[in-house]
Amino acid sequence: MIAPSPYELSSQSEVREAGSAHGLSADSPGVVAPPPLLYGFAFLVAAVMHSLFPMPIVAANIAAGTGLALLAIGAVLATWSRRTLEGAGTNVNPARPATILVTTGPYRFSRNPMYLARTFLYVGLGFLANALSVLLALAPLLVVMHHGVIKREERYLEDKFGDAYRRYRAGVRRWL
Repeated sequence: MIAPSPYELSSQSEVREAGSAHGLSADSPGVVAPPPLLYGFAFLVAAVMHSLFPMPIVAANIAAGTGLALLAIGAVLATWSRRTLEGAGTNVNPARPATILVTTGPYRFSRNPMYLARTFLYVGLGFLANALSVLLALAPLLVVMHHGVIKREERYLEDKFGDAYRRYRAGVRRWL
């Protein structure tokens, strides 16, 4: 069971009232694309670039160990984040409505632990492939995530949850 948070709305009716009070017409943040698709597309572009212009990141024996460690961290964080959202009874998919403001579990430390987890997984795969192009593609990927996903989600959550979200945002960093 997830412990209640001072930032959470206590009922579905409060969620509906908060959303309608802020003039939400569609109950979703309107992200540009599903985050897994964005990470996958960036990795695919980087893999093509690596096949055309192979450049390793580090020595092969270091790359494998680093990649596996980052994959493990990403997998644990992704699982913890997903279970926390599901346990709270809200949607994991950012295209679906948020039903509650979750501030427990990994959300106590990061407002975006699922995206942080995906970034660990992405970089871990880049190290396993020992492909510098994967790391180079990370910068534009994070720009798209910031403007096309995260900023939109933050506006949506502020519109939907108001002061509760603003207090949460003031106390918890976006990434770490």
